Amino acid sequence: MPTQSDMTTHLDTGVLDLLQHQVAVFARRAEQTRLGGVGQARNSMDRAAYLLLNRLDQEGPMGVKALAAGMGIDSSTVTRQVAPLVDSGMVKRTSHPEDGRAVVLQLSPRGKARLEEVRSSRRALMAQVTDGWTTEDRDIFCDLLTRFNAALAAVHAPVPQAASAS
Repeated sequence: MPTQSDMTTHLDTGVLDLLQHQVAVFARRAEQTRLGGVGQARNSMDRAAYLLLNRLDQEGPMGVKALAAGMGIDSSTVTRQVAPLVDSGMVKRTSHPEDGRAVVLQLSPRGKARLEEVRSSRRALMAQVTDGWTTEDRDIFCDLLTRFNAALAAVHAPVPQAASAS
């Protein structure tokens, strides 16, 4: 298996330096704006809340463990992050239909409306930022950013443990 230094010697270090620098600049800019959007909804929903609400909207009601696994984070982190969303009425806790003891998290109508307000604001920001780009430019950028995020997720994914010998 090639080492990390073997992999970088096969690539142009100038491009890698530029890439890591641009990713750092992007992270700073994203944090400055929180990619919150434009208008009233700007900076009005933190990243964790947006990602949790978005996942519940896309995938439907689910338990904490499933939500955590789908987001690649720890169950205790999801529990902590979802608490204010429940308190504010954006997420409802309900009983699992097949196992009444289990709790299922579900996007409430209030959460759905708020999520759409934030999405609309963020869409407006993306339109503003990419004004003058062609449709092809946007598609290519989105494809590459999606690939980049997937590769980062794979690097940070837990390494499967080998089965222990019996």
